[in-house]
Amino acid sequence: MILKFNPKLQSIPAAIMLLLLFLTACAETETEKINREFKEFVTQYEQKVIPLYQKYNEAAYNAAVSGDENQYKLATEYKIMLSKIHSNKESFKKLEYIKNSKLISDTILARELDELYNLFLPNQIEEGKLVEIITLENEVRRKFNTFRPEIDGNIVSVNKIEEVLRTSTNEEELKQYWEASKRVGNIVSQDLIQLVKKRNEAAKELGFANYYEMILKTNGQDPEEIENIFDDLDMLTRGPYMQLKEEIDAYLSEKYNTEPDRLMPWHYQNRFFQKAPVIYNINFNKFYKNIKPVDVVKKYFKGIGLNIDDALNNSDLYPKERKSQLAYTTDIDRKGTVRILANIENSQSSMTTLLYESGFAAYLKYIDKDLPFTLHKPPQFAANDAIATLFSSFSSNIGWIEKMLGVSEKNTNKFKDASLKQLRLEKFVFARWAQVMYRFERELYDNPDQDLNTLWWDLVERYQLLNRPPDRDAHDWATKTHLITMPCTYHNYMLGELIASQIHFYVKQNILKDDGSACDTKCIDNPDVGKYMIEKLFKPGAKYDLNQWLKNSTGETLSPDFYTNQYIKIK
Repeated sequence: MILKFNPKLQSIPAAIMLLLLFLTACAETETEKINREFKEFVTQYEQKVIPLYQKYNEAAYNAAVSGDENQYKLATEYKIMLSKIHSNKESFKKLEYIKNSKLISDTILARELDELYNLFLPNQIEEGKLVEIITLENEVRRKFNTFRPEIDGNIVSVNKIEEVLRTSTNEEELKQYWEASKRVGNIVSQDLIQLVKKRNEAAKELGFANYYEMILKTNGQDPEEIENIFDDLDMLTRGPYMQLKEEIDAYLSEKYNTEPDRLMPWHYQNRFFQKAPVIYNINFNKFYKNIKPVDVVKKYFKGIGLNIDDALNNSDLYPKERKSQLAYTTDIDRKGTVRILANIENSQSSMTTLLYESGFAAYLKYIDKDLPFTLHKPPQFAANDAIATLFSSFSSNIGWIEKMLGVSEKNTNKFKDASLKQLRLEKFVFARWAQVMYRFERELYDNPDQDLNTLWWDLVERYQLLNRPPDRDAHDWATKTHLITMPCTYHNYMLGELIASQIHFYVKQNILKDDGSACDTKCIDNPDVGKYMIEKLFKPGAKYDLNQWLKNSTGETLSPDFYTNQYIKIK
């Protein structure tokens, strides 16, 4: 700063003149003031939130593992304490003031501001209502997680139900096990509807049409853009899926000795028909019968430069009484203390789950530890789902099975074409199932008072082309746990599929320098793959929004073209 001499200052005592010069030189600009205040806000916020965040995650994880009601209560208490921090009106006003100033120019600080603002905004409702929502939410979660289906008075696991649906040819047994898995819907449905209404009331108070719109927008997603993507995917997959569905029905009608138009949901070898029936005479399970799944996964990830031994060693991976049936992965403290909850058995389905959750774990472990707490996470759930999806697909990849499981090529040659066709079938079946979940949840929050049972089966018929069971009026829609545990996020699984294809293409072209059809054996024992993922996909955390993250790592923003090229054109 250059100070010009002013003759009038001659009459001012020297000491005062020096003080004036000092104050002028040290005057804080508005930009400096705003940036200082935001940094102070973040420091105070982290001091309060980080210890509670860790305690909540630990309690929630322990509750899911044990089914212990005390742990569920403890998790509820910590979540309420966190919500009170995020619902503080003065804190939100401060964030709003800083955001409206538009004086935060540093990219990291600007991203922190956006993330914090979108975190505080949904919580700006009356405290009593917020506590009510959280309490009800955790009660519904507890009821769902501790529910155990019964057959003839005997408790059966979800894994057992899936096994029966996949292998039995007894019509009555199939129906019995399928219906047993659906009884949880009647237990949680009314509470869930009340929860949806309370969430909607809170969202409307904040100026949103409903809770669904609020969640999308505060997670950086445009509801109209998401709808356009799903409409495009509907048109893209409808015709080919109809042909594949005829092929599926022909196979199943012969297997179950019934007419195609008499096939019911319990004939499709899965509780929701979200996974494709195996119709190409390939039994992946025999490859996994005598292996140690965790050892295989450790070896694979270590071979590509992603050592997740610590995460797997600290996880709870095998079935237990009262344990949650839903697999998930969490970073307890956002410092890389990663844990997985799963119910692993020796099957291809379990390997799919373990690879999926391990991909998620690798992502969380390798986020840059120097990033601030608020940004120490993926930019969106779709990002980490993409990574998890990319890895999970290897469980049915013949090249991967040969090399990682030590299976002789002569035992897999006859399966190679079939496995590729099965992969295509999986992708189409899931794409149509994702349509049901996306459209149902959107309609659920738009009007929770409508006949949800009818809405559910209308969508299942339209998008999955399944027959609804005659005279059935049960709350089957409420049996999908994501409606409780991860509300308004299921569409991200489909976005994850699109992103996974985009990353897969980039790895082939730029890391493997290969035009082949799959990253199977060439991705094994190749640390260049892990190096790329750490530097371009994992380390940035939430430093960028989803599209910028994807552009930085693949050169392009989100596009369904890569998915189309990878799967739709497989014949």
